[in-house]
Parts: sequence; C-alpha cells; structure tokens
Amino acid sequence: MSLDPIDHDLERGLRNRRAILGEAWVERSLGNATDFTAEFQNMITRFAWHEIWSRPGLPAQTRRCIVLSITAAMGRWEEFELHVRAGLQGGETGLTPDELKEVLMQIGVYAGVPAANTAFALAQKILREIGPALGYELAPASPLQADHPGVGRMGSTRARPALCYSVREARRADSRGVVVLSHALGCDLDMWDFLANRLAADYTVVSYDHRGHGGSDSPEGPYTMAELAEDAANLLRELQTGPVTWIGLSMGGMVGQELALRHPDLVSALVIANSTSGYPETVRTAWRERIATVRAQGIEAIADAVMERYFHDGFRQSHTGTVAAFRRRLVGTDRAGYIGCCHAVGTVDTTSRLAGIRAATLVIAGELDQGAPVAMSETMAQAIPDARLVVIPQASHLAVAEQPEAFAAAVEEFLAELRPRAE
Repeated sequence: MSLDPIDHDLERGLRNRRAILGEAWVERSLGNATDFTAEFQNMITRFAWHEIWSRPGLPAQTRRCIVLSITAAMGRWEEFELHVRAGLQGGETGLTPDELKEVLMQIGVYAGVPAANTAFALAQKILREIGPALGYELAPASPLQADHPGVGRMGSTRARPALCYSVREARRADSRGVVVLSHALGCDLDMWDFLANRLAADYTVVSYDHRGHGGSDSPEGPYTMAELAEDAANLLRELQTGPVTWIGLSMGGMVGQELALRHPDLVSALVIANSTSGYPETVRTAWRERIATVRAQGIEAIADAVMERYFHDGFRQSHTGTVAAFRRRLVGTDRAGYIGCCHAVGTVDTTSRLAGIRAATLVIAGELDQGAPVAMSETMAQAIPDARLVVIPQASHLAVAEQPEAFAAAVEEFLAELRPRAE
C-alpha cells in the first residue's frame, strides 16, 4: 500500500468546522494559532469536529442545540456565544434510539465521558423496557468492530492492485440497493463524504480510491481505462455487491462507462458526472504535456492550474479553505499513480460504443465546466439509449463539491425514478 500523506480525520474536521461556524471564523482561528495552541486546535478539529460532528445520525441543527444547552449549563459562555453567533437554529422534538445515541455521544465530548457513561447506562435500561413496543430490539455488538458511521467500514481488496474502500451500511433496516461512488483524478474517496452520508440513509454506499490514489496501491504505469474498469469489477465481486448504481465523476465517470460496457451484469444504473467519452487530439496533446510536466517537475507544478479548472473563480474566492484542501489532496497523490491515471484519462475513447450501454443512465454536467464542457455531456446523453442530461448551474468540474445540494438532488431524483423498477 502507498503511504497516504493526508490526515483524513483532520480534513473532515476542518470541513465540518467551516460548515458549522463559517469559513471566515475558522480561517481566522487557524491563522491566529501559535506554536503554543496549534496542537490543541488540531486535536479539537479531529475529535470534536470530526469524531462528533461527522456523525450523520443526528441533524446538525439538533447538535447545535445540544451544544448550546450543555455549554450554557456548564457556564462555558465563550463556546455558547460562538454557536449563538453562528446561527440560532431549532431542533427536532422527538428522537429515535439512534438519534438518542448521537446525543449521548455528543455529551461524551462536551460534558465528559463519565456523564455519557451514566447516560448510556440509563438510556439502555429504558430501551430494554420499552424498546420492543417501539419495534426496537437491543442486539449484542462488539466495540472492536464499531465503525464511524460518517466514514464507514474501511477495507482493502485482496486482488491486486489493492484498492482502499469504504462501506457505509444503509441506516434503514432494508437497504434499497448498493451505490458505488468513483472519484475524480487527483482526489480520493473523501470527495464523496457529503453525498455518501446522504445516500446511506437508504442505500449501502461503497466508495473507493482508484489505483495510484489515496490509500490504494500505485503499480507502475501507464494505466488504461480498461484496467481501471477491471479494478472496479474486482472490487464489486469481492464485496459481492450484485448489480450496483455507479456514480462516477470525471475519471470515475469514464470508469463507469467502461465498466457498464465490459460487465453489464455489474451495473444496473449509471450516473456520469462532469466527464467525457473522448477528447479531441488537441486535448489529448495537452494530457501528454501534463504527464511530461509532472514527470519532470512533480504535481506541484500543475496544482494551481488544476484548481482553476476544478473550481470557478467565485468559488475559489469564497471557499479558499475547501480549495486548499483539494489542492493538498492533489499534490499528496503518488506521482507515478497520477501519471498512470493521466494516461488512462487522456486516452479515453468510448464514444463509438456508448450505444451498447444498457444501464439506466443520468449524465450530469457543470454549467461552467472547462475540463468537461457541457457539449461532451450532450454527446454522451445522445449516444446512450434513453439517457437523461442535467446541467447544474454555477458548477465547474467538481460539481459535487461546488454545488453539493443540487448534485445530490439530481442523483436522488434519478434514484427515485429507478425504484419502481426495483420495488
């Protein structure tokens, strides 16, 4: 396995901290850190803002109310004022057992483990008494096998190259199926956290790192799109997923096309986002030039240019921290792996075969996408039988990061249309 230089817990914590407290406050807080306070900032970002605020089992508004209640009760007025200023929001009036668990987990950080320990004991006693009447039964479970629900069960394939993956089990009792999320070049499975946690309410969600990326192996290249598709097929067979809904962005969308053509039994539905089925020769030449630059100078040499293509000007100016996180991920990618995948992307060529895709297909384009202009999505939507095209306004190449709500809404609408077929 390659060494992944990204601290995923820290990055997730920073993302949550920005979402809850605002970009400006967090950047000011980070900017004011000193060698005396930096380690503490790192710790609370990972433990408070990731380990607690990344848990999807309780709405963020409710978590804010809990923090307000506890910090007020304890007289922690600076923390209380911070959350008041960040925005007063109402909470839910009722809690399911899972939501109750999230409240108690929150108490473990904000009020202390002894208080949470007692709270869990009392809550479990009550659940044993009235849970059956509510349709809830406590079942034995091992703490050694407990996974963070906002990350899922992490694993690595036995097949080589070994792929790092995450499985989020559906939070509903009966999963509506399996969704696989396939990331863009220079990113990793973390790219999908927002969408993955949202879809995991109803679906089992698998996300993974392509070869040469994140925690996956980086064999010597160059790679082909066929090889990336076979990697995906090996992953699905090893996990015994059955036919899946494949959601791929950019490179992930290219892999999805190839997978659906090569292994139609593995793909029941397909979402191709911010992607293409082939490039003109001028762009192929640009990919070869990028490979030469990275080989000679490293990924840092092309990082700023990539960010300009991934995000439009307005987003880069208003979400500097988010863009910086994606840039760190890009330059932390294994150089050989990145070059290998650049070759696969730059030589993609499925246009003439798209009519052979039998999976129900949604094509998503970003209105401002320079890397995969809308015309490329139109080509795919016209060639794939019965495919539908959605163009997301004010979105560039990483539409799922720039416009997460609009992206998720397009995906959820597509999934809802599929359900009558499956149910």
